[in-house]
Amino acid sequence: MAENILLDLSFEFAVAIVNLVDGVKTPKSSFMIDQLARAGTSVGANIHEAQYAQSKKDFVAKLEIALKESSETSYWLKLMAETGRIEAESYQYIEKLCGNIRRLLIASCKTAKESMK
Repeated sequence: MAENILLDLSFEFAVAIVNLVDGVKTPKSSFMIDQLARAGTSVGANIHEAQYAQSKKDFVAKLEIALKESSETSYWLKLMAETGRIEAESYQYIEKLCGNIRRLLIASCKTAKESMK
Protein backbone atom coordinates (compact mmCIF):
# COMPACT_ATOMS: atom_id res chain seq x y z
CA MET A 1 0.00 0.00 0.00
CA ALA A 2 1.29 3.46 -0.87
CA GLU A 3 2.51 5.72 1.91
CA ASN A 4 0.20 8.59 2.79
CA ILE A 5 2.13 11.32 4.58
CA LEU A 6 -1.02 13.23 5.50
CA LEU A 7 -2.60 10.18 7.13
CA ASP A 8 0.62 9.34 8.96
CA LEU A 9 1.19 12.89 10.19
CA SER A 10 -2.41 13.32 11.31
CA PHE A 11 -2.23 10.08 13.30
CA GLU A 12 1.04 11.17 14.93
CA PHE A 13 -0.66 14.49 15.69
CA ALA A 14 -3.67 12.77 17.30
CA VAL A 15 -1.37 10.65 19.47
CA ALA A 16 0.50 13.80 20.55
CA ILE A 17 -2.79 15.54 21.38
CA VAL A 18 -4.03 12.58 23.45
CA ASN A 19 -0.72 12.37 25.33
CA LEU A 20 -0.72 16.13 25.94
CA VAL A 21 -4.31 16.13 27.18
CA ASP A 22 -3.62 13.17 29.48
CA GLY A 23 -0.72 15.11 31.02
CA VAL A 24 -2.63 18.30 31.90
CA LYS A 25 -3.18 18.42 35.65
CA THR A 26 -5.14 21.66 36.00
CA PRO A 27 -8.76 20.68 36.84
CA LYS A 28 -10.24 24.09 35.99
CA SER A 29 -8.96 23.63 32.44
CA SER A 30 -11.33 20.77 31.68
CA PHE A 31 -13.34 22.79 29.14
CA MET A 32 -10.16 23.66 27.23
CA ILE A 33 -8.86 20.09 27.46
CA ASP A 34 -12.15 18.76 26.06
CA GLN A 35 -12.13 21.26 23.19
CA LEU A 36 -8.48 20.56 22.38
CA ALA A 37 -9.02 16.79 22.45
CA ARG A 38 -12.08 16.98 20.21
CA ALA A 39 -10.61 19.35 17.64
CA GLY A 40 -7.17 17.76 17.63
CA THR A 41 -8.34 14.19 17.13
CA SER A 42 -10.98 15.28 14.62
CA VAL A 43 -8.26 16.39 12.21
CA GLY A 44 -7.03 12.85 11.62
CA ALA A 45 -10.50 11.35 11.75
CA ASN A 46 -11.66 13.58 8.90
CA ILE A 47 -8.52 12.94 6.86
CA HIS A 48 -9.03 9.21 7.35
CA GLU A 49 -12.70 9.49 6.41
CA ALA A 50 -11.77 11.45 3.26
CA GLN A 51 -9.92 8.37 1.99
CA TYR A 52 -13.32 6.71 1.60
CA ALA A 53 -15.18 9.69 0.19
CA GLN A 54 -18.08 9.06 -2.16
CA SER A 55 -16.92 11.68 -4.63
CA LYS A 56 -14.23 14.33 -5.21
CA LYS A 57 -16.61 16.90 -3.76
CA ASP A 58 -17.06 14.78 -0.62
CA PHE A 59 -13.28 14.27 -0.45
CA VAL A 60 -12.64 18.01 -0.53
CA ALA A 61 -15.39 18.65 2.03
CA LYS A 62 -13.80 16.20 4.50
CA LEU A 63 -10.36 17.75 4.01
CA GLU A 64 -11.80 21.24 4.50
CA ILE A 65 -13.38 20.11 7.77
CA ALA A 66 -9.98 18.76 8.84
CA LEU A 67 -8.47 22.12 7.91
CA LYS A 68 -11.01 23.99 10.07
CA GLU A 69 -10.39 21.58 12.96
CA SER A 70 -6.64 22.12 12.68
CA SER A 71 -7.19 25.86 12.91
CA GLU A 72 -9.36 25.40 16.00
CA THR A 73 -6.75 23.10 17.52
CA SER A 74 -4.11 25.81 17.06
CA TYR A 75 -6.32 28.23 18.95
CA TRP A 76 -6.75 25.89 21.94
CA LEU A 77 -3.05 25.02 21.95
CA LYS A 78 -2.07 28.68 21.98
CA LEU A 79 -4.58 29.49 24.71
CA MET A 80 -3.34 26.65 26.90
CA ALA A 81 0.30 27.63 26.32
CA GLU A 82 -0.34 31.31 27.05
CA THR A 83 -2.19 30.47 30.28
CA GLY A 84 0.56 28.13 31.47
CA ARG A 85 -1.41 24.92 31.22
CA ILE A 86 1.04 23.29 28.82
CA GLU A 87 4.79 23.70 28.48
CA ALA A 88 6.26 25.82 25.70
CA GLU A 89 8.23 22.86 24.34
CA SER A 90 5.09 20.71 24.01
CA TYR A 91 3.22 23.60 22.43
CA GLN A 92 5.96 24.22 19.87
CA TYR A 93 6.22 20.56 18.87
CA ILE A 94 2.48 20.02 18.47
CA GLU A 95 1.88 23.38 16.82
CA LYS A 96 4.62 22.60 14.28
CA LEU A 97 2.91 19.28 13.47
CA CYS A 98 -0.40 21.10 13.15
CA GLY A 99 1.12 23.67 10.79
CA ASN A 100 2.63 20.95 8.61
CA ILE A 101 -0.72 19.18 8.40
CA ARG A 102 -2.49 22.45 7.61
CA ARG A 103 -0.10 23.17 4.72
CA LEU A 104 -0.60 19.66 3.32
CA LEU A 105 -4.38 20.02 3.65
CA ILE A 106 -4.37 23.35 1.82
CA ALA A 107 -2.30 21.88 -1.01
CA SER A 108 -4.46 18.74 -1.18
CA CYS A 109 -7.68 20.75 -1.31
CA LYS A 110 -6.29 22.98 -4.03
CA THR A 111 -5.12 20.01 -6.12
CA ALA A 112 -8.42 18.15 -5.69
CA LYS A 113 -10.47 21.23 -6.61
CA GLU A 114 -8.36 21.83 -9.71
CA SER A 115 -8.83 18.23 -10.83
CA MET A 116 -12.63 18.66 -10.57
CA LYS A 117 -12.62 21.43 -13.18
